[in-house]
Amino acid sequence: MSKTLPPELRTEIQTKLWLKADQLGWLSLRDVDKASWYANWSKDKDVGGVLAHFMDPRKVRVYIKDSLLKPYHRSRLQDSLGIVLSSLGLTDNVSFRRNYLKPHGRMTLDGRVLCWGNSRDWKNIILAAYERAYQHADSIPLAAVMIDTGNLTEVGTREMAATIGARLGLKHVLWVDGEQISVSPSNDC
Repeated sequence: MSKTLPPELRTEIQTKLWLKADQLGWLSLRDVDKASWYANWSKDKDVGGVLAHFMDPRKVRVYIKDSLLKPYHRSRLQDSLGIVLSSLGLTDNVSFRRNYLKPHGRMTLDGRVLCWGNSRDWKNIILAAYERAYQHADSIPLAAVMIDTGNLTEVGTREMAATIGARLGLKHVLWVDGEQISVSPSNDC
């Protein structure tokens, strides 16, 4: 029962799921809605049915979630770099000396550290910007940019995040709502 999934078949299924995820606005879906889609795809004969020929059918849902859609999430957040840079008034041709994942981030050649990710991960994003800059004597924690996925929009939370960021020395704590940029009110950028 445990055959190797051909790479071209994996790519075909992943492409199909990613297109659907784009249509659904995957990054802004609630976890319960995502779980429903995982279940639907697991039962779909063209997705779960095909995958079940190459793995234990009980592992299909986890495979879809962890192997096919986690890379989607990372890729789409990575694609947000342009929005992050423009929200900070930086150009697309800024050069970087380090790239980070989990959460996404960059260190510019002059040592400015910026991190970004989903708004619900705001604590990790702020702390990562501080910690990454702290590890390099010539660096400063420039920014934490939260991409609002609709899961966390409370003004009180944004104000608290801005206060925490300021206490940690971040120059900017920003919330990006789609294409709109929202600077938290208590943040002195």
